[in-house]
Amino acid sequence: MGTLNMLGLAKRIGARFLLTSTSEVYGDPLEHPQKETYWGNVNPIGERSCYDEGKRTAETLAMDYHRGAEVEVRIARIFNTYGPRMCLDDGRVVSNFVAQAIRKQPLTVYGDGKQTRSFQYVSDLVNGLVALMEGEHVGPFNLGNPGEFTMLELAEVVKETIDPSATIEFRANTADDPHKRKPDISKAKSLLNWEPKVSLREGLPLMEFDKSMLLVKRSVFSARCFVFLTEHASAT
Repeated sequence: MGTLNMLGLAKRIGARFLLTSTSEVYGDPLEHPQKETYWGNVNPIGERSCYDEGKRTAETLAMDYHRGAEVEVRIARIFNTYGPRMCLDDGRVVSNFVAQAIRKQPLTVYGDGKQTRSFQYVSDLVNGLVALMEGEHVGPFNLGNPGEFTMLELAEVVKETIDPSATIEFRANTADDPHKRKPDISKAKSLLNWEPKVSLREGLPLMEFDKSMLLVKRSVFSARCFVFLTEHASAT
């Protein structure tokens, strides 16, 4: 409904509309790397399908408004992105690993760790979105870093960057977890003159510092809340 409402608003005021879609529209891809022309391999009734199909529906709505109501739309299919200001416990693998390493907890790898993903730094994504909005091409465009890592390789990079003594803990994987994910960004290179600049080893230290500060602030906040509640309980 949010996408539909915003498309209606863009139509009324003549605004250009940006849809931040996702690499999840490709599901568990049979094509590797994935081009924008690939239609995907999505289980419509799987545990993960509500997000995948929701984004696919949003793309359909955007293109219908573009074709039928001449709304200027731009569609970005965003691959895994990380960087400062991510929530500590948002469930995404990079923030999970970094937070666990800083807290001296085991890094949790689901399955055998051989599934692959591609990780782009947030500043690269922002530059891609700006290039997309300032350009004259509807898309969709893959915006991601084509550097591909297995989950075990990612865990090792996090260990190397933050805490070499960290251990790895394996757990059962979730259903329908894609085996491979890597963007073909040749279209974005050609039409948007865009490609990512920040490698994973360059970006992770920036995220580590931010996460460390957030953990300190959270600890201070929790301590202050405890003191306040204790004093309040004593007063009453």
